[in-house]
Amino acid sequence: MRYSAEHKQETRTRVIAAAGQVFRKEGYGGAGIDALTKAAGVTNGAFYGHFKSKGEAFRTAVLTGLEELRQGISALKVNQPKDWLTTFVGYYLGYKRTCELGESCALPSLSPDVMRSDDETRSAYTVEIKRLVEEVAAGLQERSIKEQSETQREDRAILLLAMLSGGVTLARAVSDPTLSERIADVIGQAALTAMEPRN
Repeated sequence: MRYSAEHKQETRTRVIAAAGQVFRKEGYGGAGIDALTKAAGVTNGAFYGHFKSKGEAFRTAVLTGLEELRQGISALKVNQPKDWLTTFVGYYLGYKRTCELGESCALPSLSPDVMRSDDETRSAYTVEIKRLVEEVAAGLQERSIKEQSETQREDRAILLLAMLSGGVTLARAVSDPTLSERIADVIGQAALTAMEPRN
């Protein structure tokens, strides 16, 4: 039986989403093909019809996760141009810190495994991180008249992403909910202060 192109695309989308959740929860080393196919509700044959290997599925899940983050930021900037940053920081250190690990942001949850992955995955990740930094930088106000360069805004975008990702990582790792909330509050305040325009 032949499936339509639409059915194949729907299956691929489902496999990518399931792979992203499994890799976030189990890590690359803990996620076997059986777990990926079970989560997606497909057979091994269907999985390999879309991906040559677990590594390719991981790379696709990482890139999809980073693209979702970039698109979310882009949408926030359009819908809330004046206070997108405050909303983003609050959401990231709120919901994305406390949601199920499988629904967490790809940046803190998948980056550690990217460090240990192959050159192709790391290169593709690098391209997506650059796009993410550019997206954030484009939404940052100049801090002063002296700050005119795109490079300076990108440096601030890198700082913001590193602070938020690191903050979520620490806040998720501790077992004390009060400490987790404290970490989120400290990081949120510091991040917004660091991004504020200066006279």
